Amino acid sequence: MQTQSSLKPIDPASEGVLPGQRNLYYGGQWHAPLRGGTRAVHDPATGALLCEIAEADERDVDAAVIAAKAGFAQWRDVAPLERAKLLREMASRMRANAEKLALLDAIDGGNPVRMLRGDVEMAAGQIEFFAGLVTEMKGASIPMGSGSVNFSVREPQGVVARIIPFNHPLMFCAGKAAAPLAAGNAVIMKPPEQAPLSALMLAEMFDGLLPPGVFNILPGGRTAGAALAEHPDVAMVTVVGSVATGRAVMRSAAETIKPVLLELGGKNALIALADADPEEVADAVIRGMNFDWCGQSCGSTSRAFIHDSIYDAVVERAAEKIRRFRPGIPSDSETVMGAIASEAQYDRVVSSVERGIAEGARIVSGGKRPNDDALAHGWFFEPTLFADVTMDMAIAREEIFGPVLSVLRWHDEEELVACVNGNDLGLTCSIWTNDLHSAHRLAGAVEAGYVWVNEVARHFLGAPFGGVRQSGIGREECLEELLAFTREKNIHIRLKKSTAV
Repeated sequence: MQTQSSLKPIDPASEGVLPGQRNLYYGGQWHAPLRGGTRAVHDPATGALLCEIAEADERDVDAAVIAAKAGFAQWRDVAPLERAKLLREMASRMRANAEKLALLDAIDGGNPVRMLRGDVEMAAGQIEFFAGLVTEMKGASIPMGSGSVNFSVREPQGVVARIIPFNHPLMFCAGKAAAPLAAGNAVIMKPPEQAPLSALMLAEMFDGLLPPGVFNILPGGRTAGAALAEHPDVAMVTVVGSVATGRAVMRSAAETIKPVLLELGGKNALIALADADPEEVADAVIRGMNFDWCGQSCGSTSRAFIHDSIYDAVVERAAEKIRRFRPGIPSDSETVMGAIASEAQYDRVVSSVERGIAEGARIVSGGKRPNDDALAHGWFFEPTLFADVTMDMAIAREEIFGPVLSVLRWHDEEELVACVNGNDLGLTCSIWTNDLHSAHRLAGAVEAGYVWVNEVARHFLGAPFGGVRQSGIGREECLEELLAFTREKNIHIRLKKSTAV
């Protein structure tokens, strides 16, 4: 745990943490916004102004897409193994600057620097993973009998726009660029409004490595996002973010019938059966909520359904385990839980907690701003544990995207499954039991795209991650993500008859 004396925000300017460039990056160059728009960037831990950066609008999107089309024309013809070599160099540059990148994300996004070091490594690992798959974009031959040859090939989509969220800004910007680049596309990354700075630093770091226009960074708000989704020369658009954002992008993309890949929200369940160990379940309940990230994770198991026979024991142990998460200044290496990313998100958390109390849920732990003068000016909130939650309460139905965990009691499996599946989301689910039959039965019954059994929170590179229903379309972190950024073309060749005598 951090001490009071260690809770000191850094001065980003004196530490040389901030990116030197604050403009838009496309076509291998830095550009001022055509209409001169800017956005102030604040430290969520202190409220201090970090800097001002350029903000793109639809005119800047047009210019960036033109540059990306030119870059794509070159990049698509680069041999796959050469593309892989350049991708690995991107990963190498990230690792060489890991501490600087992690610290920048900490002061810009509010998450603990100790966790963000792992984000740098994870993003570098994703880049290397897709670099290793460049020769797997294979077509197939289709037997047609003598006299003809029929086969398919995979080609890149073109210019791909990826809209990324604020909870892992560096990891998503670098890691989500990997698959489309490996497939031969040009990418335009739109970083989050709340935490855009690490994307600019990546542009500085990768500058000159790829052909101009292949990797582009376009900070901006909804106007830029909508313009990218609607643009006729953007071949594909993807979102990691809220359901509302996914719907808006999908509507815009429909105008030009472009494919989308959406990884959206979740109100995810952790299910503990009567035979599960209460100690292990309590630990999983806390780990699954991702309090390290202030609960700002789409895969967080924010609803814990605990069997009646172990309910009280789990709640008691969870109340002890949650104490290890104490909010602190994100740039301090001892901090285990940082600040919520923005004032708007903080207000949403406060409103949800107040509503939970009003609807009759019992606060076991947290539920308020920390009583610490060092944190008085930032968007800090204690990790919050609600017990005696029922499905008619908003905190059991609505995604909060903050450090708020709801524990519900169950005793009938049929009713349990109905409650777990009782909303429009279906991203993750965690099941805790020692019975193989129960594990398989429930894994098949829950409507979720990613299910853990006796595990929680972890991603496994190569295993397809994604949701069902309104939690998204498509799968990421796997070969299927790479193939999504290609299109299949069939080629049929009629062979002339031999004229030899």
